[in-house]
Amino acid sequence: MEEVDVEPVVTNISGIRPGKRMGFAWGPGDILVYETQNKASGPTGSGCAFIHVVRKDEDIYSPILRKLFNESHHIFVGLQTIKDDLPSKNFLYRFVSISRNYRSVIRACMEELQQAAVSANDTDMATQYGNQVSILLAIELIWNLCEVLFIDAAPAGSLLLHLLDWVRLHKSDVDEKAKGVLQSDSPISFFAFCVFQVLSYVLQGRLEDTRKMLMKQAMLQPAAKSMYKLMDSLLSKMPFYNPGGTQTLTEFDVKWRNWHEEVDRYLKDNSFASNQHLEVICKVSDSLSCGLTPLLPSHSSPRSSMMMFLDSGVPEPLDSILLAAFEFDIHQVIKDCSIALNNWWFVAHLTDLLDHCKLLQSHNLHFGSNLREFLLLEYASGLFTHHSLWQCAVDYFDHCPEFGRVYLELQIERVPLDTERKALKVLRICEERQMSEQVRSICKIMAMRAVRNNRLGSALSWSIRAKDAAFATLISERFLQDYCAKGTFSDLDLIDNLGSTMLLSDRLTFLGKYREFHKLYGEKCFSDAAKLLLSLMTAKIAPQSFWMTLLTDALPLLEQKEVIFSAEQTYELMYCLEELTSSLITEEDVEVTKVEMLRLALARNLASAIVKEGTMQT
Repeated sequence: MEEVDVEPVVTNISGIRPGKRMGFAWGPGDILVYETQNKASGPTGSGCAFIHVVRKDEDIYSPILRKLFNESHHIFVGLQTIKDDLPSKNFLYRFVSISRNYRSVIRACMEELQQAAVSANDTDMATQYGNQVSILLAIELIWNLCEVLFIDAAPAGSLLLHLLDWVRLHKSDVDEKAKGVLQSDSPISFFAFCVFQVLSYVLQGRLEDTRKMLMKQAMLQPAAKSMYKLMDSLLSKMPFYNPGGTQTLTEFDVKWRNWHEEVDRYLKDNSFASNQHLEVICKVSDSLSCGLTPLLPSHSSPRSSMMMFLDSGVPEPLDSILLAAFEFDIHQVIKDCSIALNNWWFVAHLTDLLDHCKLLQSHNLHFGSNLREFLLLEYASGLFTHHSLWQCAVDYFDHCPEFGRVYLELQIERVPLDTERKALKVLRICEERQMSEQVRSICKIMAMRAVRNNRLGSALSWSIRAKDAAFATLISERFLQDYCAKGTFSDLDLIDNLGSTMLLSDRLTFLGKYREFHKLYGEKCFSDAAKLLLSLMTAKIAPQSFWMTLLTDALPLLEQKEVIFSAEQTYELMYCLEELTSSLITEEDVEVTKVEMLRLALARNLASAIVKEGTMQT
């Protein structure tokens, strides 16, 4: 337990008061926080009665978002199976397809969250769902842009079309807003919206709609009519490249250079200097026409045009992420997303996909692992704190070649073995990966738990699976004690099917063989039963404390009409009896009676065996 002073500015946990000392203990996926008093002896007195659990990956506990984690897990595993020997065209197709699969999962989860927010009766829950929708909207926006710029990576002309599709997809409410503005006679509402709307149309490549909007604004600003007319003329001549058309790249390049020179001339002449909005539109149109980003440094502004277009209450960090993407700075995109987003899901999966596209090969971290593996390890470690998602995390660790196994070995030991079924799942994972130490640990834990619950069969099964000879011996002793007390064996199916596993320990071997003796006796194979019983004693497999039980079991065989034990076998039994009685310091009456009965039975059997063997010799 650690203690730190709590400043008023960071006291946002209900129940922790400013100026007090806060104690905390780290867990695998969360922190336990509590208020304590400033004394060397530790937390005493009348402190706060609450212990607060602060989780770092709260999203994994959302039932709806859990679907996102499960579905994306399947996509991730499929991605790892793509072989490097595929033709380059097939590679591109597969990676773009996988990227779209990820986005479709995000979309499906987003739609379900939106429905949940609408139907939620609790205000707090509705707010929570709404926040999660906003985060997923931002994630899908960034992922789609990365897909266009990095994964699909089309030539300049096609790239422009893809970027226009990206803008249209993520700003689909432009027409609805424009309809209300165009029908409005209020100059105030129009001017408040016009620049935003015009930029929206420009960035969607909808130049006719842009010109209509500008003409509407020109009617409200007669003094600037010539300036609007000039902008309309520029937009009407703006060239667009169509990859499927008859126009060649060379022809388009000539047209664009001529148009660009004209625009550049107007910008240098300050033709739009008196109207900042038209100047921004001119710059955006100039950049857009060549299929490049409208956010080049030379066209930047205090609040860039693209950010004005995209901004709909999304936090400022999104601006930086999109700018980094447009500047083709993949690593900055990943870094900013890691800081801005509230979990590792997005950066882990996007980085993994980019790494498979061979876009991150040059970026390694200073502490031994590459960026992809580091993010996957962090994401999978968070999943391991959840009662069901930990199984998905195993596959992520499996595909981290440098540190994945080490992380898995550490995390698997923290999985609570609540039920035997869950323990078997964990055990199977460890066995498949030859994690022998973890296998033994799990089996020992489950064996001890079974012993405490007096489930000897289960305990023996776990100890055998752990190959723990000492514990198997202990459980075998318990079985024998139960037999002595009750006269019957429990868990006969297990004992009857020990097979070669009985060789794990001498006591387990004896347990299995002793059960075999009873089966032979029950099947009236008296001769084989007698040999087995004698071998258990003479080979010292049976514990001496159990010899009296074995000798007592021999009584019915000694009293059979037919001689079962030979003279030599009888002498061996007599020797065992004498060795046993000589080691006893005190004898109870019942034991004395048994000894006398055994001596009498052995003497009679010896006489009968001698007569029988003598007769056979003659």
